[in-house]
Amino acid sequence: MIRIARYLRPYLLMFVASVILLYIQAQLDLALPDYLSQIVNTGIQQNGVESPVPSAIRQSEMERVTLFLTDADKTAVLNAYTLLEPGSPAAAPYLEQYPLLADEPVYVLKDLTPDAKDALTQPLAKALLVVSALEQAAADPEKAAQFGGGPFDLSKLPPGMDLFTLLGQLPASQRAEISNSINEQFASLDEKMLNQSAAVAVKAEYEALGVDIGLLQTNYVLRVGAIMLGVTLLSVMCTITVGYLSAKIAAGVGHDLRRDVFKKVESFSNAEFDKIPTASLITRSTNDITQLQMVTMFMVRLVFYAPIMGFGGIIRAAGKGSSMWWTIALAVVVLVSVIVTVMVISLPKFRIMQKLIDRLNLVARENLSGMMVIRAFNMQGFEEDRFDKANLDLTANTLFITRVMAIMMPIMMMIMNVLTV
Repeated sequence: MIRIARYLRPYLLMFVASVILLYIQAQLDLALPDYLSQIVNTGIQQNGVESPVPSAIRQSEMERVTLFLTDADKTAVLNAYTLLEPGSPAAAPYLEQYPLLADEPVYVLKDLTPDAKDALTQPLAKALLVVSALEQAAADPEKAAQFGGGPFDLSKLPPGMDLFTLLGQLPASQRAEISNSINEQFASLDEKMLNQSAAVAVKAEYEALGVDIGLLQTNYVLRVGAIMLGVTLLSVMCTITVGYLSAKIAAGVGHDLRRDVFKKVESFSNAEFDKIPTASLITRSTNDITQLQMVTMFMVRLVFYAPIMGFGGIIRAAGKGSSMWWTIALAVVVLVSVIVTVMVISLPKFRIMQKLIDRLNLVARENLSGMMVIRAFNMQGFEEDRFDKANLDLTANTLFITRVMAIMMPIMMMIMNVLTV
């Protein structure tokens, strides 16, 4: 294959385009599991609530949440929202989406940059969890005992007393102590689990605002599903384009190889024709070049695609779950080992196959060209045995290679299935 690399030079532009398209295709294929996980995690488990930063929140709930924010976080959160009063002109476009806005003031999130929104995620997630836990404690005296002790005991709250009114009158240090007491229960949660827990509180707030949660979930699933469909279509387009380019490159390389082989054979002397049988020259000019053409096509389509997928999968797995990256790396190492082992076993047989094809081609050519002589000397049975032996040798060698190669796919599928489990 190294010797025929120079035949790729006329098709270098198409080759580079194929590699670029393969990279794009690999990225698209690797993105599909992410979108699927979004549908499952956000669309189904979180009912379409994408972020712990609510798109709207009641003024009364915002006042509770800001009790457990630092001064800097409180300023940042309030600056990120616009307060809409019932009956105001600015509130009219939001009435259908948030029906409660007709009766109560509501904070609506402004258009923020992704970085600005991410900066609010952790403070709001923790504050929403604290408020949610305190609301449950106020409704259930048994849960209030979990937050007892310290300078402020929730379990001893007088009946009829508004919990958050009392909390607003406390010093910031005591509110921080209560917040830390609740946050300790969520200390074992990582950032993703914390956001998922806060999404439950955001969902409850949306329900209080009159948001149609079913419609919110459906819209999210349809939107992400449409993105997945678009990504799949782009991947299919890349696959088709790469298939076309690889076939064109391979056909061009095969054309140029046949032309050069023909020119080279025509320049042979009689001594060289005596050294290289005609049957071998026919095999070199037909079967061998066809095999090289097929190998060129598959190299463009698969050999460059597989490493991109392998290393890209490891990088994405490490980014999504750093504790499990080693499983992907181990699977890649095992897969590479299986492929190398199969190639080491089958490569000698591939080399023998060329001689066996030459032998079969020679016997068939001799039978056709010497048919009258064979009949004259009544050698039909002998020639049939010669042909059967050459054919059976080639068949046995081909079956061995096919069986060895057939083992590779089940092993690869088993490794991938074990990895999935």
